[in-house]
Amino acid sequence: MQGREDSLKHYAVELVNNPDAGVRFEADSMFTKMLVRALVQPYSFKYPFDSLQTISRLYAPDSSFRIFTWQVMKDENTFRRKGAIQMNTPDGSLKLFPLIDKTNVLEDLNTAVYDNENWIGAIYYKIIEKSYRGKKFYTLLGYDEHSFRSTKKRLEVLSFDDNGKPVFGGRYFMFEKYPARNAFTRFDIEYKKFANGSIKFDEEMDMIIFDHLISENNQPDKKFTYIPDGDYEGFKWKNGRWVHIDKVFTYKLEDGQAPVVRPLTESKLSVRQD
Repeated sequence: MQGREDSLKHYAVELVNNPDAGVRFEADSMFTKMLVRALVQPYSFKYPFDSLQTISRLYAPDSSFRIFTWQVMKDENTFRRKGAIQMNTPDGSLKLFPLIDKTNVLEDLNTAVYDNENWIGAIYYKIIEKSYRGKKFYTLLGYDEHSFRSTKKRLEVLSFDDNGKPVFGGRYFMFEKYPARNAFTRFDIEYKKFANGSIKFDEEMDMIIFDHLISENNQPDKKFTYIPDGDYEGFKWKNGRWVHIDKVFTYKLEDGQAPVVRPLTESKLSVRQD
């Protein structure tokens, strides 16, 4: 496995950093094939692939699965996300679900439920595990380079159906101004490139916190003008849904708690795993 990882590392760097788009896509193809060959090895689920710094590798909190995600840039305005979910099988055999990025062709992104073959692509940096009525739900925090003008960060809930297949989305994001029957299946923020908009999970507060955004030049219809204004909104898990909190600073906190959000950094050279 160490030898396979060394080979994978070379292509993982090339698919992100090579200046030639053709070379990047060729490296991506080689990386994908070699990753599958590595994962076929018995009990590969436990092998961390720590040297693949341009590839996001996240284990679910309960170790029931892990997700690999990465991206390939075609040009400054076109990005393709790639990924796979590897299940933790009792006998160490490979059970793998490829993630097929269909972001550009899917419709009703805020209301539809999709499977792994119709995936809204993102590079995941956090998994939050919650449960409701005996069923587990895994909230994925991810970012999407989107375009040369703006970046997106996204929240999406992953669950597994009765056949063990992944399901992305569901009526999990609820806002006070909308009735429960219209709760959104996923949530994202879009902001000006390099404006450092954040979505983060605060363990102590047990809350998702994200930047409140405003247009820096009063053009609310143009998301690429949005920047953080220093205020925070959030989501709290209640009765199987993420319920929107309009202002985190006015939310009733337990003694000793404070809504401090540590910045999440990201770059094309490294995917931060925290």
